[in-house]
Amino acid sequence: MAATPWWTADAFAARRPFLMARSAMTTALRGYFAGQGFTEVETPALQVSPGLEPHLRAFATQINDPYGGDARPMYLHTSPEFAMKKLLAAGLPRIFQLAQVFRDGERSDTHHPAFSMVEWYRAGQDLTALIDDCGALLRATWLAVPEDLRKGGLRWKGKACDPMRRPEVLTVAEAFRRYAGLEILATAPDPLHPDAERLREMAMYASIKLPESGDWEDLFFHIFLEHIEPKLGIGAPTALIDYPLSMAALAKKSARDPRVADRVELYVAGLELANGFAELTDAGEQRRRFEADMEKKQRLYGTRYPLDEDFLAALAYMPEASGIALGFDRLVMLATGAEKIDDVIWAPVA
Repeated sequence: MAATPWWTADAFAARRPFLMARSAMTTALRGYFAGQGFTEVETPALQVSPGLEPHLRAFATQINDPYGGDARPMYLHTSPEFAMKKLLAAGLPRIFQLAQVFRDGERSDTHHPAFSMVEWYRAGQDLTALIDDCGALLRATWLAVPEDLRKGGLRWKGKACDPMRRPEVLTVAEAFRRYAGLEILATAPDPLHPDAERLREMAMYASIKLPESGDWEDLFFHIFLEHIEPKLGIGAPTALIDYPLSMAALAKKSARDPRVADRVELYVAGLELANGFAELTDAGEQRRRFEADMEKKQRLYGTRYPLDEDFLAALAYMPEASGIALGFDRLVMLATGAEKIDDVIWAPVA
């Protein structure tokens, strides 16, 4: 029997309270940023490069020349990051965007191929400002939810988090020590080339079972997802900082500890909600990281995406800044008690 279309009156009625809450949360979110002096921007979803995280799959398309020239390959962005950083280079100091972004091959209770991301940047400010923003946004959007849906805080799969509490700041090293009994930074005497075998030995002594194959990053995430992530953001939100340098992505190396990067992730009720950086502005280093990521993508998946040369050129003009992206649909789920992401999206992808 075919599923009932989402747009029928009965099917929509079940989701309507979540969506009304979403609308109120959207208004509260915009109100917070307006009060902080941010400019709301809109950047095109169609980009030369969709984002270069090795494990993300983008939707490909092309632009056809109306005057008969060759068609150019393009992609739907996985994040508005590159375009927003160009606006920082152009001179805007505080910007945010509630953007629709696209990732292929992702569909589950917490993933959707088209979803809403809140991304914002503060020129001249560090991760502390972003963590404060996250806490304030959780509070502002939570208070916008109708009281009949606010049952025990932000919640997910039986776990709860009080959005009125300030985020607990926890380093990755502290999290591995607390929840897995491992000294994760000791497995990376060379920060850019962590030692998988050393991590295996530590895990064995801690009675943690690992898969037989996989590099250091694979083992890191196996331990993280099994033993650490489910315990983050319980009671109060968790701001996880100081990721190993090999996982820096677009973040700067920490000035406090050369083994780690200035990166933060926000966790609520055991669910990842946001990912942010003290932004890297060294174009040469960024190019090196992008090329390494595309080599990994080619090795793992047999494909690669082009570099946005315009973005790399803009880095020379971009000020020191911090930026973060937060999954808005997930936040609505946590605030309303919805069980799956499709329940809080106005028109789910068929």
